[in-house]
Amino acid sequence: MARLKDKVAIITGAAQGIGAEYAREMAKEGANIVIADIDKGEKLENEIINNGGNAINITTDVSREDSVEKTVRLTVKEYGRVDILVNNAAIFGTLKPKPFLDITVEEWDQLMAVNVRGAFICIKSVIPFMQKQKYGKIINIASGTLFKGSPMLLHYVTSKGAVMTMTRCVSREVGDDNICINTLAPGYVMSENVIGSESFDESFADFITQTRALKRRQLPNDLVGAMMFLASSDSDFMTGQCVVVDGGSVNH
Repeated sequence: MARLKDKVAIITGAAQGIGAEYAREMAKEGANIVIADIDKGEKLENEIINNGGNAINITTDVSREDSVEKTVRLTVKEYGRVDILVNNAAIFGTLKPKPFLDITVEEWDQLMAVNVRGAFICIKSVIPFMQKQKYGKIINIASGTLFKGSPMLLHYVTSKGAVMTMTRCVSREVGDDNICINTLAPGYVMSENVIGSESFDESFADFITQTRALKRRQLPNDLVGAMMFLASSDSDFMTGQCVVVDGGSVNH
């Protein structure tokens, strides 16, 4: 039996990259997928439908409360409920590592608006519906860099630390409603967004590979197993936690 049969999953930043991989695999497990992305998600929507799945694409700017609330309303109108939220949208692939003294306030604010405020808005928007259902799964995507204190990416690493802390705090407030909220922290993943960015550096990717216990590059599908666990009933007694999937770069 499909692990997510008839569940409704909103996945932010799902039009491409790791988010698209989550969407494909959840659809295979029977979930109704909502592709919530500021970029066009029609290609993925059609791919999922052509493969026998169910998906809709809703243009969403996670940094704007009105945009997110509209997405949630349309989801409930289409499917009658929302069971799963994956807070995947984030600014990362286009970032160029730089000393923290060179990060401008504008760069800081732009990143925080998506990575932190976006996650907060999405959580706040779906919780009332999950409370009515007395059921929900929220998976916030962080990063193994938050455990390393990785240099040259202060704004990004700080944002992912905030996401993990947000997870812990919210879990204490929504547990009575049978809502589980957890964090998934990937390593440096060779997604199409990362490889296709101007800042991609082969030598840096090789360096990261050598820091891992499992010495190979991480691919988007390496995250699927952990995501399915956190999104399904298999994790019904787990909340407020952070699962690191990075090939042993971080021992947490």
